[in-house]
Amino acid sequence: MAIEVFESFSAEDTRKFAAEMGKKVTPGTVIALSGDLGVGKTLFSQGFAEGLGVKEPTSSPTFTILQIYDSGRMPFYHFDVYRIADPEEMDEIGFDTYIYGEGVSVIEWAELIPELIPEDAVRIKIEKELEKGFDYRKITVCTD
Repeated sequence: MAIEVFESFSAEDTRKFAAEMGKKVTPGTVIALSGDLGVGKTLFSQGFAEGLGVKEPTSSPTFTILQIYDSGRMPFYHFDVYRIADPEEMDEIGFDTYIYGEGVSVIEWAELIPELIPEDAVRIKIEKELEKGFDYRKITVCTD
């Protein structure tokens, strides 16, 4: 398992890091994002979308669970599973169709549905460390 730690000192640092990742991903990649409320998961997802070349504005799909963006170099499936009460609800939206499809998936709050996350998913944890500053984020990326 490869682990990379990136230190972000601003929202712009986080956005740029995510955009670079978005430029490099290949179809079928699943990004499992975790972290507390307000750490920057949606900001990361927006930067990632920019790296994919998504043209339209992106926002967190908290109430819709899934937003699909087709304007980038491959389809971008942006999930927010914060409001999922039972992992079986993901079947209703065709979860497997997307994560095993031709695009790339980013799943915010992935820790809430661990049994559905593919073993080869890129796992990213975003954490605050207030002693390093209000805007500081530690971004840990784990890949197999």
